Amino acid sequence: MARAKILVVEDDSDIRTVLMDQLRLDGFDTVGASTGKEVIDNFTSFSPDLIVLDLMLPDLDGLVVCQKIRQISDVPIIIVSARDSLPDKIRGLEVGADDYVTKPFEYLELEARIRACLRRRQITSVESDPVDLGKLKIYRHKRMIEINGKSVNLTKKEFDLLNLFLENKGKVLSREFLSSHLWHQKEVYPWSRALDVHIRRLRKKIEPDPANPKYILTHAGMGYRFSTDTDD
Repeated sequence: MARAKILVVEDDSDIRTVLMDQLRLDGFDTVGASTGKEVIDNFTSFSPDLIVLDLMLPDLDGLVVCQKIRQISDVPIIIVSARDSLPDKIRGLEVGADDYVTKPFEYLELEARIRACLRRRQITSVESDPVDLGKLKIYRHKRMIEINGKSVNLTKKEFDLLNLFLENKGKVLSREFLSSHLWHQKEVYPWSRALDVHIRRLRKKIEPDPANPKYILTHAGMGYRFSTDTDD
């Protein structure tokens, strides 16, 4: 579990600092966030392996943040909150949290729950690999692909794009959705062709015929859809 990346979401700076320091001492990489907006920004740039999520945030309710993350990822989420009623716990789990810890809490218990979630995540990731699309095999846990049994190198952004498609396979994803989850707002402008460049490069690497793609399909005026149809 060493060096797993944890996003610590807590609006109390003292609690956040202490928790992040303790997690670092125990071998984790950490990034902190104190608002819902920071969660979304840091999620995209940091790509955490797990999120520790407080519910009492100044701009968004933590439950809303949890729902937003669940729309784009299955990353483990542990809610840590002073809301200790049964309805609160049930609601937290219903919107997508993997675990729910009430404040005040013992750090050792939270750490044990974090490691348990990461173990389950690792087992699930290994068992789901590879994504077998016939000649194309995608190893999400290793962040690599094979075509006809040969390894093909993807850049970080190219694999992030491919992984985003896999997490939403069969759905038409707008350009705005794809861009907002691949780049910070300050990194790419609405008129940027960065997405087009990455789509073109990814197609060139994974498509049998990039001019007539079978995986990354264009829906004119709407966006792109990833197809898992393996028929030749």
